[in-house]
Amino acid sequence: MNKLPASAGWRWVKEGFALFRKQPAGLSTLFISYMFLMLTLNIIPVIGAVLPLILVPVFAMAFMQACVHVEQGKRVYPNLLLTGFRSPAFRSLLLLGVLYLLAAVLAVAASSVVDGGVFWNVMNGKMALDSPEVRESAMPLGMLFSAAIYTPAAMAFWYAAPLIVWKDMRLAKAVFYSFFAVKNAGKAFLLYGLAWFVLGVLLPTIASTILALLASKTLALFMLMPLSIVLTVVMYCSFYPTYTEFFGRPYSTAQATAEQTE
Repeated sequence: MNKLPASAGWRWVKEGFALFRKQPAGLSTLFISYMFLMLTLNIIPVIGAVLPLILVPVFAMAFMQACVHVEQGKRVYPNLLLTGFRSPAFRSLLLLGVLYLLAAVLAVAASSVVDGGVFWNVMNGKMALDSPEVRESAMPLGMLFSAAIYTPAAMAFWYAAPLIVWKDMRLAKAVFYSFFAVKNAGKAFLLYGLAWFVLGVLLPTIASTILALLASKTLALFMLMPLSIVLTVVMYCSFYPTYTEFFGRPYSTAQATAEQTE
């Protein structure tokens, strides 16, 4: 795999916006349906708290397939949420989801080394986020430490789901290829992550603060809620070009042309 320039990271962001502009309503409806389903899963006793994380790879294929539909000129409908469930690789995707969960738990638990377990207690509900213990703790450093611990796992999981489904790879092989693909494009992913931090976190925070000061918090929430949804959907769309950069499209150009002319 050839190493990519840092500029590729910004190109992926722009391609995500381009995909979204082709079917904004369909892609947004898919995302809202996904969020509603996640809220429904949380109602399930005991396992409802972990199911959304375990099913991340399964639902990730819904958004990847939605991007394929957009490229091929097909309409995007909420039933694409079943893409991963219908895949022959469903069991492998579930196992990948279990690895997601284990990696996240280990990363959060590791923060105890830095903040004495405050971040861990907040995440498992034993401590309120606005409690004096949290305000006086080193939880921000603990969160950063957790993020650093989780980064290698995130690299290994980034492409794993589509490689399992579209390239018919075994789980171990998919995780291996994903890790080194991301590693070889380190500069591009750094810019990609920075771009989404600015677009998805920094700018909305600044905008909400200004609106709250000039108008009201209610207006700020009313204005920023749809913006947040749009930016999240665009971010999901931008995952797809990061995949095609290394592994190509999951269909041939001839196939796409034939399907569009049917």
